[in-house]
Amino acid sequence: MNGFGSFHRTAEVIVKRVGLSQRRKAVGLSQEKLAENLGVDRSTVVRWEAGDTIPQPWHRPQLARALKVTVEHLDVLLAGHAEAAAPHDERLEYALAHPSTVDTIIAAGLRHQIQKLDRQYDDLPSSALLAPAGQLHGQAVYLRSRASSAAARDELWAAEAESALLMGQLTWDASYRRDHPGADTYFDQAIAAAGHAGTVVVAAHAELRKSYVALYGRKDPRGGLTLAQRAADSAKGHSTVLAGMATLHVGEAHAMLSDARGCEVALHRAERLLGEVRPDDPAAALFCRSTHGRIAGSSYLRLGLLSRAEPTLRSSHTLMNHERKSTAIVLGNLSLACIRQRKLDEAVSHLHQAIAVLERTRGGGGLNVAFTAAREMLPWRDNAGVSEVSDRLLALMSAA
Repeated sequence: MNGFGSFHRTAEVIVKRVGLSQRRKAVGLSQEKLAENLGVDRSTVVRWEAGDTIPQPWHRPQLARALKVTVEHLDVLLAGHAEAAAPHDERLEYALAHPSTVDTIIAAGLRHQIQKLDRQYDDLPSSALLAPAGQLHGQAVYLRSRASSAAARDELWAAEAESALLMGQLTWDASYRRDHPGADTYFDQAIAAAGHAGTVVVAAHAELRKSYVALYGRKDPRGGLTLAQRAADSAKGHSTVLAGMATLHVGEAHAMLSDARGCEVALHRAERLLGEVRPDDPAAALFCRSTHGRIAGSSYLRLGLLSRAEPTLRSSHTLMNHERKSTAIVLGNLSLACIRQRKLDEAVSHLHQAIAVLERTRGGGGLNVAFTAAREMLPWRDNAGVSEVSDRLLALMSAA
């Protein structure tokens, strides 16, 4: 039984685990009408209610409105169907039934589960992590709002900040970087909760993630530049890793604005910062020696500096000690650099490698770059290698 099973046994819990079907009936909607409102087939609603599948991130805000609940409440309802539930914990289960009893030990344990799930982000498809992450986020919010201990409440604010940050990442990635409002809502919640918890690094990380949504999702380099600079300023004195990463994205924003000088200044500043990273940096887990080259290579690609982009991206790929979601982005950009230099065989080879990573991780950013590369290969569609890699990419999307 997962932690939300105790909701059936207590009148203290306001948000009962009634399930999607009960909630739908409570607001007077048939399966057909709900499906019509959301623009999906009735069979999709049936599978959601049976717990066979969960709604994709881009359906959730509209589903929450149709069911007349908040997105957080919807997370609780969906958590009741989570296959990959958090480990059974009797203390947590008791606290969920009697939330005023939650203490710092239970809160710290919940936070540990969130952090453990976060460490799987780069290795697993985000869609596989959404349900358990949503469950933990719902638990953190619920317990924090009812905790009687100030110390436990502080720890739960921190847990809520971290779980909201993770949910924003997962929501955006699982939607193939299309659900910008959903992601930003979670990031804003992370920033607010981090303010209560005093976790400056989490707030700066959420600001940085918002800059990604602006830069790569909304294609708004000026907005992304503002957010990335804000993240860099917030992280200063707290995390050299985050300050360096944010400054890198300031550089890429300048590249997107065709400002080569501004880009170079930011990239050099970021290189200096990342060269000063200490092992005890609170965001050390985010640091990778390939990060500077990955963003610098992407920036040179945007500026049309192909002779600089290609070797920089190659070097970045060499520095990656294991495959992660960003590996597919590097390989996709490397393919683009080769395409634009008419190095077709190399471009096809890099795109095959990117797809191999995507078959395991389903990273939204990598998929977008891979499709961009595939589109730019269209003039050579009759080439056997191009045809093969295009078919493989389509097969990947069909299986998603």
